[in-house]
Amino acid sequence: MPEYEEFVEALFDQLHVELNEESEINNIYENIPSDAPTFETLESVSNSVFPSMRQKAADFLQLSPNKNLRLEYPELSELKNIKGKKVFCHEDSGQYVTKLFGAVSALDARCIVKLIEENPARYLVYSTYAIQYISKITTTYGDYMDNVIFINKFILKRYPGIILHKMGNTPSNFERVRSGYIGALKMTILEECIHSMQKSLYEQNRQAAIEVNMINEEIAQTILLMNSRDVKALSTYLKLQSVPDEFPFAQKANLFFFLNPDHFLHNQIGPDIMTCTHVNIDKKISEHFPELLSLYREWLPFIKSHHAAFTVMEGMAAYALKHILEKDVNYLEYKNTFMPTSTTTYQVRKDMGMDFVEYVTKNMGNASFAKILESPPTTNELKDPAKYVQRVNPKGVAS
Repeated sequence: MPEYEEFVEALFDQLHVELNEESEINNIYENIPSDAPTFETLESVSNSVFPSMRQKAADFLQLSPNKNLRLEYPELSELKNIKGKKVFCHEDSGQYVTKLFGAVSALDARCIVKLIEENPARYLVYSTYAIQYISKITTTYGDYMDNVIFINKFILKRYPGIILHKMGNTPSNFERVRSGYIGALKMTILEECIHSMQKSLYEQNRQAAIEVNMINEEIAQTILLMNSRDVKALSTYLKLQSVPDEFPFAQKANLFFFLNPDHFLHNQIGPDIMTCTHVNIDKKISEHFPELLSLYREWLPFIKSHHAAFTVMEGMAAYALKHILEKDVNYLEYKNTFMPTSTTTYQVRKDMGMDFVEYVTKNMGNASFAKILESPPTTNELKDPAKYVQRVNPKGVAS
């Protein structure tokens, strides 16, 4: 169907910046003079720092290290497919998501069209993940899943040479970049070692995300079954951009992306969405989509559970990393030579989580990390850590 083909073109357009970045990184790397100094291999540096980073994480958090943990170094296309496995969805959708990420990674337009035809509702939900995850692949150093730390070979193999090339090939610059390279791997491996010990939070996050995605699939499916009259009327009421009648899928897709609770409720309620206990919607919307309000209310506790778990996971890792590596010369050089400045929503959530962990550890001492894993906070407690401390440590005893 030509309309689906246009959707695929639009998806590729949204990946344009990332694909250009990948191409530019590769071109710069390939054009580095052959007589330029080389750095230790990614595998040798990673293997040398891995044991100490795993132990430092366990010692700081006072948790048992994950002894089954291992390192892998996937190539770029494989890493993109691994990202698809980190989209938590019901098992019925799992194979579809795997195929979709594989097709998007390979820029296989024909396969993507077939996947839209197979299940357009799933495509609407999970193509967003494919865009988000794959478009950030060049800013991802590592990832963790199922006892494996995945090191981004495409980036970390190339960055040292590229950075040295841009700084100027002098002995002092080489030593600085080499130190920053080691620091980047220490940071990456340490962070993922910490994630490997957060099993209860990981499971809470996974289960909540599965439920969120099931509800999003139901919203998408309901919109796709709506008659064209209701779609047009509701789109007009919501002041959505007009779409010609010859593109019925695009009309419904526009409506889904607008009414997707991550977009609609966040825009309607704002940051307080994570602490509110009740949602309502315009009665005019309910006239055309009577099921929507109940789906939103079903979605709310799951998104709050996901937000709480994910924020604390990232905050705990950031807090531990900051304190473990704050005086590490390699990490300090990494911050000078490699580290970009981030102002993303992800960084905001990480900062919120780190503030929470810092407050709890100041009030509860060294046992805080085990307690957080045993009894995770709610979103209300994330916003007001004193409530969490009062709940889990009412006698105010630090350990």
